[in-house]
Amino acid sequence: MLVSPMSASSDGLRGYPVASIQKIGIGVVGASARYGWGMRAHLPALLALPEYELVAVGTAHRATAEESALRYGARRAYGDYRELVVDPDVDVVDVCVRAPSHYEVVLAALRAGKHVFCEWPLGANTQQAEEMAALAKERGVHTMVALQSRYAPSFQHLRQLVANGYLGQPLSANMTMFLGGVLRPRRQEFTWSARREAGAHALSIATGHALDVFLWCLGELAEVTAMVGTQVPQWQYSDSEGSAEVTSPDNVLLSGRLDNGALISVHVASVPWHGTAFRMEAYGTEGTLVATSDQMVEMVDPTLRGGKADVPTLDLLEPPTDLRWVPDSVPLGVAVNMAQMFRRFAQAMVNGTAASPDFSDALHRHRTLDAIARSSDTGKAISLERSA
Repeated sequence: MLVSPMSASSDGLRGYPVASIQKIGIGVVGASARYGWGMRAHLPALLALPEYELVAVGTAHRATAEESALRYGARRAYGDYRELVVDPDVDVVDVCVRAPSHYEVVLAALRAGKHVFCEWPLGANTQQAEEMAALAKERGVHTMVALQSRYAPSFQHLRQLVANGYLGQPLSANMTMFLGGVLRPRRQEFTWSARREAGAHALSIATGHALDVFLWCLGELAEVTAMVGTQVPQWQYSDSEGSAEVTSPDNVLLSGRLDNGALISVHVASVPWHGTAFRMEAYGTEGTLVATSDQMVEMVDPTLRGGKADVPTLDLLEPPTDLRWVPDSVPLGVAVNMAQMFRRFAQAMVNGTAASPDFSDALHRHRTLDAIARSSDTGKAISLERSA
């Protein structure tokens, strides 16, 4: 339970003795032992961190919840999230379910007075995000949303370099992320995301993650012009005849201007074959920075290269060691950035400090994506202002 501040080393995150840490009771909604993002990223991260105790796991059915509890060593198993969120030993609820279900689970947890960690997107739409952010503020709880690319050591390093003037005056930047698989046949039960209103598509998820870290490193959008399209309007079923009609976007193309005056372009798309994944380039009066990844941006720590005006090539820029603050026991890969977030969240909850990105940050990013959609719908440039 949350009782007193943790004793920390000089960097505030690494090296403190485990015995000095008050365990935070966590309950994970969406803790399948068989598939999903919880199994791949959340649970490996949480189980490697000494700050947390896995009090409860929840899935859609009691039997699968008990299976998960046995696998992960949780004290309790729930087949109904409404029982998990009122468990008195659960301090924080980790919401790791499909995007359309975030709203109901998060609201139940907030009403129970729990701190909440939620997967991105926060809601299936901005109206839901607004309601969740308002209730979190009203209840005075800590929140965090899993825009975990911000916690990749190389992106942390890139942001520091930009802030410290590595680029000089930023002039222009571009980012692309092309992910294969849009034509793959899908089992009928997994075509729920074909509907745009489900909130799980190339604009909300792929662009949400990639654009968030792009803007977090370089500066917020001041103006945007965009095209959002559904290039593949049907998904074939793999387990039956027929297909699903698709209204979810699979291509997002935008250009714009940042608050600092830099001109930018972004193209995020689900493509049929051999997607080249993520690439980000930033150019300024004094230098160049390039970040690349062979997977979607939220999955790994990218490779960062940079060069100043007086050097002929781009050099590999390794992040300082103090930008990775999780134990070596965290499995390499997708769990690392998630563990970085969970450790910062633990520090915020125990010490009463701010956690970022929180629900208000997530709401701002939802509004960024709304501006992109509005530009596409109207064919006009849209000016953006950050709302309080």
